[in-house]
Amino acid sequence: MDNLRFIRGMMERAGTFTALSGWGQVVIGLTAIGAALVAARQTLPSAWVATWLAEGGIAAGISVASMAIKSHTANMPLLTGPMRKLILSFSPPMLVGAVLTAVFVDHQLFAFLPGVWMLLYGAAVITAGSFSVGSVPVMGAGFMLVGAAAFLAPVSWTTPLMIVAFGGLHIVFGVWIARRHGG
Repeated sequence: MDNLRFIRGMMERAGTFTALSGWGQVVIGLTAIGAALVAARQTLPSAWVATWLAEGGIAAGISVASMAIKSHTANMPLLTGPMRKLILSFSPPMLVGAVLTAVFVDHQLFAFLPGVWMLLYGAAVITAGSFSVGSVPVMGAGFMLVGAAAFLAPVSWTTPLMIVAFGGLHIVFGVWIARRHGG
């Protein structure tokens, strides 16, 4: 029995996290499109930032809830070795994003935020994706590509680029994950 527990523990720590909900990602994409449209109507840069920060909180809640539902439905534990690795690898780029957001807002460098957010979110998805299904790091690379384009594009392209990245990439990859990896 001790050997079986040891083997099970080793397999859990080496396993791939599969509780990522594709349908949850689709919902996140839809709320991001809504946030982009609301943010585009804001006249104050601080209100634009607040809209996107609220969307980030909503997206995080949807992500956690949808993973919990998928794990429960599949009768598998959510808090596993791979999940801890996912959180530990996803968190540093997101924390950097929070710090840079505060600094950029303080210095009124609002135009740089979309590119920074997409690049850092893409980096977080790529690193966390190494503990998930193979399409997740590809999605992260897509965010980084659009983020780099945001630095080259005119400011008037901000809303379409945010829709493409946070809306479109979540929806496309969410459908892919849902169909290929069970929901």
